[in-house]
Amino acid sequence: MRVAKRPILRWGWVVGFYLVTVWLVLTLTFLLPRLMPGDPLAALIDPSSDQYLYDEALRTRLAAYYGLDQPLTVQYLRYLAGLTSGDLGVSLRLRTPVAELIAVHLPWTLLLVLPSLMFATLVTMLAGAEAGWRCGTLLDRVLLVSFTLLRALPVFFIGLLALLFFSVYLGWLPLAGAYTPFRTWPSIWEQALDLLRHWMLPTMVLTLELIGARFLLLRNTMVTVLGEDFMQVARAKGLPERTLKYRHALRNALLPFVSVLAAQVGFAVTGTIFIETLFAYPGMGRLMFEAVAARDYPVLEGVFLVAALAVLSANLCADLLYARLDPRVRAQ
Repeated sequence: MRVAKRPILRWGWVVGFYLVTVWLVLTLTFLLPRLMPGDPLAALIDPSSDQYLYDEALRTRLAAYYGLDQPLTVQYLRYLAGLTSGDLGVSLRLRTPVAELIAVHLPWTLLLVLPSLMFATLVTMLAGAEAGWRCGTLLDRVLLVSFTLLRALPVFFIGLLALLFFSVYLGWLPLAGAYTPFRTWPSIWEQALDLLRHWMLPTMVLTLELIGARFLLLRNTMVTVLGEDFMQVARAKGLPERTLKYRHALRNALLPFVSVLAAQVGFAVTGTIFIETLFAYPGMGRLMFEAVAARDYPVLEGVFLVAALAVLSANLCADLLYARLDPRVRAQ
């Protein structure tokens, strides 16, 4: 009975840990936007406009309408109560429910993030395993220098180079946007091709950004694993090189790689702010950029919440995957 209770107690602790983490995340997503400098109500009217006239009575009515005149504790309780019913509030800038804005922008970000994560993971696993296996060779040096240089370049710089080369110089791909506006397509295939042409450049830039750090981690972990005793035993058994490389070495080198991959899910959701702003792509990153500029509290809370839940979900999946990859975790 004591042994049977261990998995239940362990998963009960895990669920409790994630519930407490979710509560802390909700609290931080509420507090962080309100700690930013600036008045969100003043941002509703452009102070540089000739027709701008500050009206204290209007500001009071707006504060009452959005609930910003209430004490912080009251606003916090209303925020939590709204979340229980799926109400993320209303955008101060667009006067649109935040849930509707996220429903519109999130699919565009997922269209960038999910393929980029898959491409980056595949390239990293193949290149990192090969570089670690052939440590010290010419191939290892070329890959190490290339990916280190790629890691050192900022994502917006990579994006600018890609725009200049593929869009300006060659003219192969569009400069910005997710589709060509104000155009009627004769067939769904031509419309899909237009979406694909707009999608390729930001996806390529995000993939390159995600590859750099993970390659270095996997390559170094692979080198460490190759020096372990169990690898010497596997070699002594006369196992084929492919089996040694992928089934024994790479499988054990993936353990820290899985943790980094889970952490990068949140970065990929909100870290696209530079890419989506540069390419004028209508995703969550661009939505967050515009919300920061306008001090739009409800939108910032919604974006932070989605990113945090993505990270927590990815970490939970990583815990489950750890048990699959590492027999020691299953034994515990």
